[in-house]
Amino acid sequence: MGTQKKTRKFAQVKRTIGQRDARLKKNQLKAELTRKKPKGDEIVREIPQAPSSLFFTHNPSLRAPYPILLDTNFFSHTISHKLDLLPSMMDCLYASCTPTITSCVLAELEKLGPKYRLALRLARDERWERLRCSHKGVYADDCIVERVQRHRIYIVGTNDRDLKRRLRKVPGVPIMSVARGRYVIERLPDEPVR
Repeated sequence: MGTQKKTRKFAQVKRTIGQRDARLKKNQLKAELTRKKPKGDEIVREIPQAPSSLFFTHNPSLRAPYPILLDTNFFSHTISHKLDLLPSMMDCLYASCTPTITSCVLAELEKLGPKYRLALRLARDERWERLRCSHKGVYADDCIVERVQRHRIYIVGTNDRDLKRRLRKVPGVPIMSVARGRYVIERLPDEPVR
């Protein structure tokens, strides 16, 4: 019978307590200080107050003829799906409507170049209502959100995900978009009872 080989144990040392162990006195003091912190240091978030005329999603200031504030990509999706702007809107809402375009949207369409020239020609049509913007810059999304927060009389036509997400936070503002070859309205309240 042979003898069994024993492997030699390297670097055998006593186990030590780590620097962040809760059993150390300095770490216990730090834990007590964090527990005793006053609650006045918490961040206070401010939520903008919704007007009292809006009860849940009902907006009584929204009546026919509906003013529809249009975004840049709404025009491009309308053209790609080969839809007529005004008749398709009327088919969706079952009421008369006035498409409204801000100067920021026109500037954004001009910036996009020759690929969007058909959308630009559609936006420049004389039948649509124009709104002048007094602010600096031509970022249409900020302009639309700011205008809708000030005056909640618009339906917003957009296919932009980020803009839709921002508009859903504003109570009482319906969103119109292009889906499945037609216009779809989201969050339109029923006609108020008189």
